[in-house]
Amino acid sequence: MSGETQTSTWPLPKFYFSVQLGNGVAATFQEAAGLDTDAQPTPASGPLGNVTLRKGAVTNGSALWDWFNQIKLNTIAHQTVVINLRDEAGAVAMGWTLNNAFPTKITGADLKSEGNEVAVESLEVAFETLVITAP
Repeated sequence: MSGETQTSTWPLPKFYFSVQLGNGVAATFQEAAGLDTDAQPTPASGPLGNVTLRKGAVTNGSALWDWFNQIKLNTIAHQTVVINLRDEAGAVAMGWTLNNAFPTKITGADLKSEGNEVAVESLEVAFETLVITAP
């Protein structure tokens, strides 16, 4: 139509993202849910929220279990978890930094002998603060 201008700004697709756990451990996940925060005051001693990360179960994915097993030794290893949404070129378009994060729950895959789906496990991570960045 005449008089209309087309902008080159399009919404980002949500399927291209990366997750970096503390200590430089990059992990591949197929879903990240719960990346939200609000302005409600929270108790100083408790976490702000939880994020759930889901991925296909693999035989060499012990980094998550190692992190989770540290809780059993009464030493919760707080880490910084960074989730980055990437654009078509692979550059970071938006990021969520979970500060003082620690795993609270790992859920193994549902197993069915009559199915042919990929085995998916999930990791629930609690965090104290969430910082959202957009370069």
